[in-house]
Amino acid sequence: MPVVFERTKGLTEKEFHYCPGCTHGIIHRLVGETLVEMDLLGDTIGVAPVGCAVLAYQYFNCDMHEAAHGRAPAMATGVKRVLPEKTVFTYQGDGDLASIGTAEIVHAAHRGENITVIFVNNAIYGMTGGQMAPTTMVGQRTTTSPLGRDPRLAGQPIRVSEMLATITGAAFVERVSVHNPAHIRKAKKAIRSAFECQTKKAGFSIVEVLSTCPTNWGMSPLDSLDWLKETMMPYYPLGNFRHPEKEAGNDA
Repeated sequence: MPVVFERTKGLTEKEFHYCPGCTHGIIHRLVGETLVEMDLLGDTIGVAPVGCAVLAYQYFNCDMHEAAHGRAPAMATGVKRVLPEKTVFTYQGDGDLASIGTAEIVHAAHRGENITVIFVNNAIYGMTGGQMAPTTMVGQRTTTSPLGRDPRLAGQPIRVSEMLATITGAAFVERVSVHNPAHIRKAKKAIRSAFECQTKKAGFSIVEVLSTCPTNWGMSPLDSLDWLKETMMPYYPLGNFRHPEKEAGNDA
């Protein structure tokens, strides 16, 4: 019988530790598949964050490093400068990238570091118990905002993609989602484009992926997919914000 679907060689046999309904597993697979299809897996070095994906070094079937909280772009910068022929990526959550790692991601983009960042935005701190993150929605209840995020106290949720798209060194910036099959296919296309940007030495690339956290949102997996679509997507619109080909067209 022909095999029509199997585990990608971009991932190890290690079973994921993620909560039921969490979409980190989908995003892992998209990254792994892309690296295999682009024939990059054997020459790739990934950097794992602190957060829900802290054990990503056990899952991606390539060389991996573990970074201190928020410092993955800084570590990836060092790796890429020492080994410029390697494909280097970071895999980070919103607490890691958009909070403690804000300076690192902004300056990596500003320097135009030729690395690829996979940024998972689930609007909450997942691993540490569901605290409010910089990306938490207005009115969203968390363990540190039990009455809902109040913009008078915490400000508005930060739009990372829009912010980084203003930086000249950021060559590719796109926001996608994985809440249904059609958007999963689009997400994979964006991830491939980000890695292609790196292989062409175009500069810094980032894909922001809207993701779910049923456990800390206090919802069923199905309800969390609906909440992402109805609550997150209007504030975090999907689309491409920066692309090397677009920038080349503007220069012309």
